[in-house]
Amino acid sequence: MGKEKGLAVVTGASSGIGATYAARLAARGYSLLLVARRPDRLASLKEELSRAHRVDVETVIADLERPSELSDVEARVASGDVTFLVNNAGAGGLGRSAQVTAEQLERVIKLNVTALTRLSHAALTVFQKRNAGVLVNIGSVMAHSPSAGGAAYSASKAYVLNFTRSLQQEYADKPIQIQLVMPGPIRTEFFSSQGMSDSVFPSEAYLTAEQLVDAALVGLEAGEGVTVPSMPDVQTWNALEAARVEFMKATLSGKVASRYHR
Repeated sequence: MGKEKGLAVVTGASSGIGATYAARLAARGYSLLLVARRPDRLASLKEELSRAHRVDVETVIADLERPSELSDVEARVASGDVTFLVNNAGAGGLGRSAQVTAEQLERVIKLNVTALTRLSHAALTVFQKRNAGVLVNIGSVMAHSPSAGGAAYSASKAYVLNFTRSLQQEYADKPIQIQLVMPGPIRTEFFSSQGMSDSVFPSEAYLTAEQLVDAALVGLEAGEGVTVPSMPDVQTWNALEAARVEFMKATLSGKVASRYHR
């Protein structure tokens, strides 16, 4: 069955959103290539999904912050048989800039920006040759919310937002599907892995990883370019988009605004 759907690559696959995507795609008949840093988690997930769904599951132990390991995964994605890529791996680097190291900030950029960019490019090169494929990039609602405790994180997700949406425009006339998923707070290891509590957001604001992924897959099937599972009314997004378009129009006045005249 997996051979029929092709190969789905999921990064950050050992837990949370990535592990849930792996399970859902296996249930849909995809063979899997799961990428993460924790070999024990990947081995357990491989055994579970192979047994439950009778699909081929390959694992790659890789730290995508390391250029050589990213290059290995990039080459695997570019090898030609990948039909679905979920760029889920990411880092938070949360904390005020005076309290985190430059290395921690760079880690966020390497993982959230560089790795996602290179793997997206590799996948799209393959998809364009085949004239088919699905790219899912996991962003965040923090792309729209500058944060005193998450400057690099919110900035990196703003990059994911504009990078992915620009790709959607480039490939609009191709039978290639590119989806941006914008999670709000999710019950995963995201905060605990950084020594923080989930209480940074109200308890009622959280979705589970399963709720997020299931909603995102419904959005994908509906042909959505941007999916925000926790946003009740799509008109909220439409209003934001309308304001963005008006902002761009306003900047093309060719005049200096009166408030800047001496």
